Amino acid sequence: VQLQAYGGGLAQAGGSLRLSCAASGRIFSDFVMGWFRQAPGKEREFVAEIRRSSRITSYADSVKDRFTISRDNANNAVYLQMNSLKPEDTAVYYCAARYDGSYSFWGQGTLVTVSS
Repeated sequence: VQLQAYGGGLAQAGGSLRLSCAASGRIFSDFVMGWFRQAPGKEREFVAEIRRSSRITSYADSVKDRFTISRDNANNAVYLQMNSLKPEDTAVYYCAARYDGSYSFWGQGTLVTVSS
């Protein structure tokens, strides 16, 4: 599956951004979809995940109650609504896909910058 993330940009602290990820190449609904991020000088970290049926989601503690992951299987897309943004949310955000086990398909990343 090929993944294309977009929607990043500059936001002020307390603001919102919505990231999108378009998937192509395989049956999108077969995949568990996730968002990860990598801040400058730090390792890539898990942000959120949504299961195939959209009923089960999980979040990193740092974004819980601020970010919402969702998916549209009919349009092969996954989204990350980011509210109450903080400067520490600044990072390159990646969407990723997996069948089971570890994530094996990655998009190219989109930069989110949050100013204080």
